[in-house]
Amino acid sequence: MRQNALPANTWDMVDFAELDAIAGDYWRPDGQPGLAFGVVRDGELVHCGGFGRRFLGGPAPDADTVFRISSMTKSFTASGIMLLRDEGVLALDDLAEEYVPEMRGWPPVTADAARVTVRHLLTMTAGFPADDAWADRQQGLPLEDFSALLSDGVRFAWAPDTKFEYASLGYAILGRIITAVSGLAYPEFIRQRLLNPLGLTRTGYEAAEFAADDLALGYHPAPEGWAEVPMDPCGAFAPMGGVFSSVRDLARWVAGFLAAYPPGAGLGTVGGEPHPLAVASRRQMQLPQVFFGSWPGFPAGGFPMSYGFGLVVDHDPALGPIVHHAGGYPGFGSHMRWHPATGTGVVALANGTYATPYPLTVRLLQALIRQDKTTTVAGGTGLFPRGEPWPETVAARDAVNRLLRDWDDAEADRLFTPNVAQDAPYPARRRAIELVRDRIGAFGDDPDRPAEYDSPARCRWWLSGDGGEVQAQILLSPEQPPRVQMLSLAVPPAPGSPLAVALTRVVGWLNGGQPVPAGEGLDPALVSRRVRSAAAWAGRCRPGPCRAGDGSSAVTVDLTGEYASLTLAITVDPATGLLHHLDLTGG
Repeated sequence: MRQNALPANTWDMVDFAELDAIAGDYWRPDGQPGLAFGVVRDGELVHCGGFGRRFLGGPAPDADTVFRISSMTKSFTASGIMLLRDEGVLALDDLAEEYVPEMRGWPPVTADAARVTVRHLLTMTAGFPADDAWADRQQGLPLEDFSALLSDGVRFAWAPDTKFEYASLGYAILGRIITAVSGLAYPEFIRQRLLNPLGLTRTGYEAAEFAADDLALGYHPAPEGWAEVPMDPCGAFAPMGGVFSSVRDLARWVAGFLAAYPPGAGLGTVGGEPHPLAVASRRQMQLPQVFFGSWPGFPAGGFPMSYGFGLVVDHDPALGPIVHHAGGYPGFGSHMRWHPATGTGVVALANGTYATPYPLTVRLLQALIRQDKTTTVAGGTGLFPRGEPWPETVAARDAVNRLLRDWDDAEADRLFTPNVAQDAPYPARRRAIELVRDRIGAFGDDPDRPAEYDSPARCRWWLSGDGGEVQAQILLSPEQPPRVQMLSLAVPPAPGSPLAVALTRVVGWLNGGQPVPAGEGLDPALVSRRVRSAAAWAGRCRPGPCRAGDGSSAVTVDLTGEYASLTLAITVDPATGLLHHLDLTGG
């Protein structure tokens, strides 16, 4: 393996050897001749490496080796459209045919179908059928031939604006729109407006732009070994997959998107330099625009995946949003993936036909987030866990802690909006506090677990006593000044109570024990499948802090498993102990 020497950074304590081992396990000579990867953190390329050969008989690839990145190109094209949108020379809901006259004669898909807009093309909802195999071979199609293809009309699989289907044709049309609006050839527009301002000197559209020794050649397996795949020239389909780039340049590209979060933290610069695309537009590109499926697996059959503008957005139940895009092409495969909540990203480039670095970048990013000890990532909290809370939120948490130690109705009236007492009268809240004190002992802030802020107005924190931990949570109102509109305090079950017994039995069931009897309204077969799936996903589990609960009929707890964390929520009949609800989610 070849590694690049990089400057010292704030991640000196990260086990980069683990990342190298993960990449080495993924790379294998029969999968792709060469592999380069890099790690992005806080706007910098902090680690990189390479395995194999950039071309047969050549050296190992490094951070500056140029690969074709295929469909990762779509993020460049989408950024070009957003630049023009920001300048007011086009609107996302403009009809595409306003800029591409060959589309004007297309008959409607149905009598009531929408016409294709720029937004439809960006979000893959124009109605075109999936076209990977065909489109990949159109890379060098001359512009006049593309014009003829469009003039002849195209087939639709769906009416526009009714369904997502990944179709590269739409991004080829977006390239035509960029040219029509800007007056520049598509590659020249991207070069002048994005590549040059960002200093992406090893990114372009033609293999001839790069020195031979710096260029990774593409290969596909053949009976006699690896066979070189000729480089297609830049043509009409370049906007969907024509970019060549390196790990170092793509790290800077990824850093530009990461710099857009959290909102208000700065100007969204990269390495202190301005970015050509407005920070708000970079955020918009990373927001889910259209749902298209679920990643298979636990929990709940997977997690939702959406398409933004030239980017895919996953909502991981444990990590929150993850943004990414893959590239697959004859001779090459690539993937970039980042986690806005921690400012962390990874890039991997390979030179084998339809190589799939996707699993590699998933493992690398998971390892990085797990190793990062400087940022608390709360499960599913969204893109802004590093955002700053309102000063009033921090002050309200301190005030609530004082109330939990020594309740005072007058102070509660000052602190809370009227609905707090309406939702749960003060006597009931005082009883809940006493139950918590009885069951975990005298409690205070958990010193080892910092408060978590899902938004500037919401805070949850952990209270610990000799007998365990429970969660408290507040949400402030939108008033000026804001007050506490919601207070929740988890009450754990009493030892030996039906709820406590049921919880112990459910955890035992997860760990290979006997099923727990179910009451009315709970499908035993469905629950059993759910438990088996969770057990296979997480391994043997042990219960942890109480996240929510009323102390008698319902409880939600964290579970720590051998391989993954879970959150378990159950509801029982306090009289019989029969299970009436069971839910397991990724923690």
